[in-house]
Amino acid sequence: MRQHAISPLLPQTRPALHQAGVILFGLLLTCGGLTRPQAQAAAPPFGYDSVVSEARQLASKPYRDLTGKVPEPLLKLDYEQWREIRYPPQNALWRKEGLPFTVQFFHPGLYYDRPVEIHIVDAAGKARPYPFDREQFSYDIPRLKQYAPKDLGFAGFRIHHPLNTPDYQDEVAAFLGASYFRAVGQGMNYGLSARGIAVDTCLPSGEEFPWFRKFWLVQPAPKADRVVVFALLDGPSLSGAFEFVIRPGKETVMDVRSTLFPRREIRQLGIAPLTSMFLWGEERARRVLDDFRPEVHDSDGLMVATGEGEWIWRPLFNPRTLLATSFRTVNPKGFGLSQRDRNPDHYHDLESNYENRPSLWIEPLGAWGAGRVALFLIPSDLEVMDNIVACWIPESPPVPGKALRFDYRMGWHYFSGGHRPPAGWVTATRNAAGRNPDRRRFVVDFDGPELAALPADQPPQAVIDVGAHARLAEQQLLKVPHNRQWRLLFEIDRGGIPAEQRLAPVELRAFLKRGREVLTETWSSVYEW
Repeated sequence: MRQHAISPLLPQTRPALHQAGVILFGLLLTCGGLTRPQAQAAAPPFGYDSVVSEARQLASKPYRDLTGKVPEPLLKLDYEQWREIRYPPQNALWRKEGLPFTVQFFHPGLYYDRPVEIHIVDAAGKARPYPFDREQFSYDIPRLKQYAPKDLGFAGFRIHHPLNTPDYQDEVAAFLGASYFRAVGQGMNYGLSARGIAVDTCLPSGEEFPWFRKFWLVQPAPKADRVVVFALLDGPSLSGAFEFVIRPGKETVMDVRSTLFPRREIRQLGIAPLTSMFLWGEERARRVLDDFRPEVHDSDGLMVATGEGEWIWRPLFNPRTLLATSFRTVNPKGFGLSQRDRNPDHYHDLESNYENRPSLWIEPLGAWGAGRVALFLIPSDLEVMDNIVACWIPESPPVPGKALRFDYRMGWHYFSGGHRPPAGWVTATRNAAGRNPDRRRFVVDFDGPELAALPADQPPQAVIDVGAHARLAEQQLLKVPHNRQWRLLFEIDRGGIPAEQRLAPVELRAFLKRGREVLTETWSSVYEW
């Protein structure tokens, strides 16, 4: 699994991937002058509140790291060697029962240096440990088996379900490494990842990677269309309880409940964080590798629906230096990283199939209050590393000892327009040299049903805003004959800008309207001279 890339300027932390019992005492009943014990009451079914209780107790104690539990020879494996430790499908959890979901497990090693506990919650709501058994794994390199202690624990797991055809269980989701997880909908390949939480991303102090140290897998009913996973998060700064209700489909949906318990002050807490990879695309001529492919990325933009009703599209790019931007709002309607470009001819990659990567949309459930949708762009020249991070950062910093609650819905989907956003949308962003060295030309294509219906001689109005370190020099709006989209062309000029500001990034915004009616989302970009 691709790992989160850390800025070269920051210290790199390798991300990686006790059962609570409730005892009810019997009551003493007095009858006929005699006292006798009543039968012990049954424990309530295991559920989300059980995990919240355990997370609260965990936060009241000092953090206990479990690195060092995985033997060094397993950590020294390369990716191909680690992949040769397999969990055969015939050993999958719930396979013998013929249930609509089955689970296979990952073996510790490589990056995955902290074993996690797995528990099963049966149909009666009783939780029991699911012990690690190295005999259930297939070791293609036989000597590796001797390095795995009998009580080692797992690195993570993956969930299978008949997603694309009724007679084959496809992999639909995987939880592996720190608090990372991924999912796909119908016809998709794995792409971007999500995390349970992000702590101090891209801060000079270094990023902290809390991890899911314990999972509970709830046994699904024989005809269930969803599966439930509980997770216990832990890290130096906080602990937390999570519930994932996973419904695979054309768009795979996860309903997430989370309760967080800060142990100490946290400078920057990222909620519902997403991580992705972007090396180059249509919008930049600069390529970090000598490569034949026109575009290389898992996602090509950040989409935001603010609490004020504005829809924003920010194209991704691979910056020369670490760049952090954000959009402030109150009670956001949603945000996500999207792979809008689904044309195979724009990638020419028959192995990675970037056109099949999912987009991921986060929809808050309930009021999240004031804060900002943050986007971190990290320089990278490695296709196997994530260099894009997006998350929600609350305006009020966490208070140690005070619980935080964030619930949201995740949609792993193909971008198709017409719903997210509801009006017109950007299909492509390009830029090139302008009329002189102080100018830069931008070309932004917009699409949407209302735009397509407008005749070429009745163009909408383009509204363009240029930040403080440049000025708008000229603009033009044309209808593209072959696809009925509208193309906005404009140039910015830094001539006359003070010398000390000439290399500062320039914020750009543009949208199309007709009269007072806004026809498109807002294109919002940052340009580095």
